[in-house]
Amino acid sequence: MSALEAVFWACLLLVAYTYLLYPCLLFAAYSVAQVRRDWQYLMTRHDRRRPSLPAAALPAVSLVIPAHNEEACLPGKIANLRQLDYPRDRLEVVFVSDGSTDRTNEILRALAEPNVQTVFLPVQQGKSTALNHGVDRARHDILLFSDAATLFSTDAVKHLVRHFSDPSVGVVCGALQFEGSAESRKTEGVYWTYESMLRLMEARLGATLTASGAIYALRRRCYRPLSADVLIEDFLIPMSARRRGYRVLYDPEARATEIAATSVPAEFTRRVRLAVGSFGALGRLIRIPFHPFTYWAFVSHKLLRWLLPFLLIGLLASSGALSHDPLYRVAFAVQGLFYLWAAAGFLFRERLGRVRFGLVGYYLCAIHLAFLVGFVRVLTGRKHTAWQRG
Repeated sequence: MSALEAVFWACLLLVAYTYLLYPCLLFAAYSVAQVRRDWQYLMTRHDRRRPSLPAAALPAVSLVIPAHNEEACLPGKIANLRQLDYPRDRLEVVFVSDGSTDRTNEILRALAEPNVQTVFLPVQQGKSTALNHGVDRARHDILLFSDAATLFSTDAVKHLVRHFSDPSVGVVCGALQFEGSAESRKTEGVYWTYESMLRLMEARLGATLTASGAIYALRRRCYRPLSADVLIEDFLIPMSARRRGYRVLYDPEARATEIAATSVPAEFTRRVRLAVGSFGALGRLIRIPFHPFTYWAFVSHKLLRWLLPFLLIGLLASSGALSHDPLYRVAFAVQGLFYLWAAAGFLFRERLGRVRFGLVGYYLCAIHLAFLVGFVRVLTGRKHTAWQRG
């Protein structure tokens, strides 16, 4: 086998493994684990679900909400907080305005509720810095993080905190669902359904990797002040808890809703920022001593996803160079059709948006291109720690 053929087959196998084989292997392992759990239940009749805590046993919680120019979302967020089914005397809310220049500060200053604190940073310093200030102001041992645009189900906090009765639990991640435009439902909505299935199966196998920054809780001792250049705090914080020996759980019953990016270009911007944070934190992540199964999940679900743009380039270039052979010519043509589909999605977004999966190719190309752009920015030192809504 020539070097070009080796590159082609290596790239093809890794791409297929990331999107097809890993989910299949994960489902097989999940199925075995589920059968085992069901069998144990039949034999012992021991309920494996964590029961809800009685009202008298609910712990005090500090909910930290960073915000930058969120005047459009804050009224809904404040109304949502008032509807939560949690004792007001045990729910502290800390808003941190990160250098907002719209009416965010005005709205927050108008709050006169005894369980609400507000922190105003004079200039925008980034979400990580805002979180540090919020945690410094928070008084309680259970911290809960959310975004200004995220709306909790009324019982979400109760579902999250019930797990902390187990002293081995350090982080509990909630389940996020998106509401968005017709375009986002045909793009990010499809991808998020696939992603959510993977997260659920990994959680059942004890390998929850990341939280959604919109809804997760942790013990205060698991929090370490974040440096200003950290852009994926909802990944690093759970990983840091694992490093300290705590368990990271996922509770699909602790639900929240957020508005999705309105378009693929808006999602592209968000993914570039995510890529910069991911590649920038890679050195720290690979030094964390994972459990073998968690390490497998990290490599398969995260690391290979970050490397997919390079694998796709290698696949296209090697098959093009080998196109004198009919097998590689077909592979090159198939890839060409995929990229034509993606280009059609970009050029004829409105028309293809009426087709169920018409924009998926465009979306996949956009998010992989975003990681390539993010990698280049890390190499060239063009990091940007400010955060904004897509």
